[in-house]
Amino acid sequence: MAELQWLGVIRHGQSTGNVLAQQAEQGGLEEIAVPERDADVPLSELGREQAEAVARWIAELPTGERPQVAVVSPYLRTRQTAELALAGTGIPAVFDERLRDRELGVIDRLTARGVEARLPLEAARRRRLGKFYYRPPGGESWADVLLRLRSLLSDVRSEHPGGRVVLFGHEAVVMLVRYLVEGLDEAHLMELARATTLGNGSISSWRSDGDGLRPERFNAAPFS
Repeated sequence: MAELQWLGVIRHGQSTGNVLAQQAEQGGLEEIAVPERDADVPLSELGREQAEAVARWIAELPTGERPQVAVVSPYLRTRQTAELALAGTGIPAVFDERLRDRELGVIDRLTARGVEARLPLEAARRRRLGKFYYRPPGGESWADVLLRLRSLLSDVRSEHPGGRVVLFGHEAVVMLVRYLVEGLDEAHLMELARATTLGNGSISSWRSDGDGLRPERFNAAPFS
């Protein structure tokens, strides 16, 4: 990643799916009542406010520090976040399906309680393999997501040498971009995942020191 001057990754604002998932987990339910397919889940009102806070953060950056291009997950909640955050900036946005959220396959829309109750063999397999390598039938492991992110970052590096690029993605994307940029191993990543509640609308970034990208901020709220 040494060819980039700056790389940022922003998690989408709170979605209606985030709200429903939290309510289902807290209520002890087995299923999350999201009516849309995952790609079509929109932002909540709070999520729109979070995206607008990102817009204010970008507007406060000096001209020479602003991103030159945005690469955006095609999922609706991420597109809406980018549209609000980039409005009026003139920063071009391109959509890339390699930034989409992790696909959950048969455990999609199930809470932790729901997986244990309805798919006990999958729950046991997930515990045995761990989060990094567990792939639900029809879905992806974190290692699978890494394969597409490696490809994406390689293209970003070659297409924008010396540039400033911001990604708009999802929770797993943010964590795994950090894994790739900082050269973490599985144990360090899992420790980080257990210790981190990744905020909606949060900003993580890395800046070149001439030898490579170095951490600048992680999971920061706008203006922090």
